[in-house]
Amino acid sequence: MNDRRALLRRLPSVDSLLARSEVQQLIEVYSRDPVVSAIRAQLNEARRAILTAAPVDIDDGALIQGVEDVLSRQQQSTLRPVINATGVIIHTNLGRALLSKSAQKAMLAAAGAYNTLEFDLETGKRGSRLAQASGILRHLTGAEDALVVNNNASALILILSALAKGKEVIISRGQLVEIGGGFRIPAIMRESGAALVEVGTTNRTRIADYEAGLSEGAAMLLRIHSSNFKQVGFVEQPTLSELTALAHERGLLAVDDLGSGALIDTAPFGLDHEPTIQESITAGVDLVCFSGDKLLGGPQAGIIVGKADALAKLKRHPLARALRVDKLTYAALIATLEHYRRDEALDEIPVWRMISRSLDDIRTTAERWATQVGGTVVSGESTVGGGSLPGTALPSALLALESESPNRALEKLRRADPPVIARIAEGRVMLDPRTVLPEQEADLLTALESVI
Repeated sequence: MNDRRALLRRLPSVDSLLARSEVQQLIEVYSRDPVVSAIRAQLNEARRAILTAAPVDIDDGALIQGVEDVLSRQQQSTLRPVINATGVIIHTNLGRALLSKSAQKAMLAAAGAYNTLEFDLETGKRGSRLAQASGILRHLTGAEDALVVNNNASALILILSALAKGKEVIISRGQLVEIGGGFRIPAIMRESGAALVEVGTTNRTRIADYEAGLSEGAAMLLRIHSSNFKQVGFVEQPTLSELTALAHERGLLAVDDLGSGALIDTAPFGLDHEPTIQESITAGVDLVCFSGDKLLGGPQAGIIVGKADALAKLKRHPLARALRVDKLTYAALIATLEHYRRDEALDEIPVWRMISRSLDDIRTTAERWATQVGGTVVSGESTVGGGSLPGTALPSALLALESESPNRALEKLRRADPPVIARIAEGRVMLDPRTVLPEQEADLLTALESVI
């Protein structure tokens, strides 16, 4: 106890630390009040450590270094760039799809100058932002019209609210899904004012089940693509063409919520076939909604394409204004869509560049890392992520690092600048080159060398 009291007496005062030249330099950078607060926090932490017999360095230099570390962390944004070495391409927790260089430049240009967001250069009068991406979306999908809102969840809410409020929407029990963040289809139905009518069973729903579920109060047949889970075995669902034919025969709307938003067939890359937007339009549905920041590879957005008369009703609904997107989203989205129009998506859009990257190229990168920092190269798998293509994976080559405490190693990597996000498998730290950008390699290897 006497030793603790002696240590407490040795702690410097706030004023004595403020008088130090190193602290005066910190005040010039951060201003006085934050520095004083950081000093008090460090002294309080030192007192707690002394009283609990925890190891603590009460040297003035160590305390000042602690103050500087606190101030530095406080200045960092909570939204920080990281190196994704997990092999999950569309990583929801790490911001989903990366934007192409062209999309980044387009956002910067839109942010730094006045623009034609709602201005018609031909007439010199006010234009509509709702028309910004519609032309290129019509061209790429074959749809009659298009609308962009905040995300795919809001796209579905708008569709149900504008076209099925107070009416019945028919959906298979096998499609009553919950996706990330507790987004449940039945809950969305209730919020929109539409009445849910479940048909079929969890694993098997036939077109006859939809017919049996129809009534005079029906407005829509809705298909929800089960993007974040996969049913196998004794399962059955009617084709989208069958569903659309029944809807139109009864004077109802056919709506397809695709989720991931693929414009390119995923099968040639060794993945399962992900239904494309073009396939839904060809099937004759009235509306298709999908995400902009998943397989499309653009910014967060909910995109609705389909029949012009149905889109016109959505655009007139009050929610359309509440859910509209800003100039930066339009700029990035249009630039992303241009890659598809120019047939350069595989080269320019990071999501597709990672999906199409060859195993030989990935292995060469992993071997180069192993040569510099040690470890071994092992076979592994990358995943698309973002609720897309569950149960399927891409073959990859991983750098495997031995560590007495893999969890501690991951923690140290997360504290690097920039932070490195890796994963643990078979008791080793694993890093997948597929999701590491070429310009990030130097920082990654520096972080690995410091941890190892």
